Amino acid sequence: MTRTHLTTVLGLALATTAFSATADWATFRGPAGNGIVPAVTGAKWSLKEVWKSPTNLGFSSFTVAGGKAYTLVTGETDGNTGEMLACLDEKTGKQLWSKPLTVIAKYDGGGDSGTPDNKGGDGSRSTPVVDGGKVYVIDSMLGVFCFDAASGEKVWSHDVMKENAGVQIKWHNAASPLIDGDILMLAGGGAGQALIGLNKNTGKIVWKGEDDKMTHATPVLADILGVHQAIFFTQTGLVGIEPKKGEVLWRAAFPYKVSTAASPVVFENIVYCSAGYGVGAGAFKLSKAGSKLSAEQIWRRENQCFNHWSTPVVKDGYLYGMFSFKEYGAGPLACVDIRTGEDKWAEKGFGPGQVILAGDKIIATSDKGEIVIAEAKPDKYKEVARKDVLDGKVWSYPVLANGKIFARSTVEGVCLDLN
Repeated sequence: MTRTHLTTVLGLALATTAFSATADWATFRGPAGNGIVPAVTGAKWSLKEVWKSPTNLGFSSFTVAGGKAYTLVTGETDGNTGEMLACLDEKTGKQLWSKPLTVIAKYDGGGDSGTPDNKGGDGSRSTPVVDGGKVYVIDSMLGVFCFDAASGEKVWSHDVMKENAGVQIKWHNAASPLIDGDILMLAGGGAGQALIGLNKNTGKIVWKGEDDKMTHATPVLADILGVHQAIFFTQTGLVGIEPKKGEVLWRAAFPYKVSTAASPVVFENIVYCSAGYGVGAGAFKLSKAGSKLSAEQIWRRENQCFNHWSTPVVKDGYLYGMFSFKEYGAGPLACVDIRTGEDKWAEKGFGPGQVILAGDKIIATSDKGEIVIAEAKPDKYKEVARKDVLDGKVWSYPVLANGKIFARSTVEGVCLDLN
């Protein structure tokens, strides 16, 4: 399902009417790209295992569409080890096919699987996107690929490193494709072509521009004050882009150190962002004068309120997510007021896991492999269900598709029935 022109001004209301928790989850962080879907009617949260399947290395999440689940893994082709797009049967977890991406001899900053420690490890960090019967991938080396979703046949590819003077970062690309209409957007090009819009049908460049150096954060779509836009989180800060032509709509400066990996979060006309390595969090309020947009910082918490690589969700003006930096196995799931930056509550023991939101229920993964269901309420933490479901390290997002939860680790993927 394409996320074209989804309004985040109306945010959850639109997501509730347009999408269902019993539908596919075909894009990174869900149908609306914000980690939010409607409530699951009658869910008992039994979390009964349906299947498990190997998912070797990396932190790619699942996307689920058309009866298939897709993710990126590490595999071998013709004696060469590299990243691969794997297609699994949604009902059984059986691998239907896999396709090689760019061969990577050595990662910068990775090193081994990372399972017994917290050094990260090798493997892909990006998540596939399914749109119009095609699967789109950006691998760690900034190779962009389009495959037929049913057969896995390659339709086109584009090498940003070669064709756009690409500039890599430590740990390599982690951002997923962002598609709006016929435009696939990404960052990673060199000076004058840092932000790129490709035609999703052909792979040809539609627009390119700017000098912003890339981060690990995936851009997001939003409609703010009636203006449709893609918001990138670059090493310069936040930048709003008109998706069809690539024109800059607004900018907001924000510090960068080592890595920025969590996506921006939009609530009404507020854009929140956060990073680790001493940076912390902040929020900007957008204003409109005529056709011009501008951003004003409304609060800032330096070296606090960290989202290391875990993007929070927002409900009724409150953020719910993993707020910690390198507190592996211990960092909290917490609630923060997006309008003021005020902490509301924090529950330790999650580490840098991930969250999504189904109605008023938080679906969280701990880095140890637990699935936790909790109430999305700002007054206190209230747990509904918890189950240890995965071996290996879990830094990937859970997925809610067709009434089931899909999650994966550096070792295995799992499908869980809610009832």
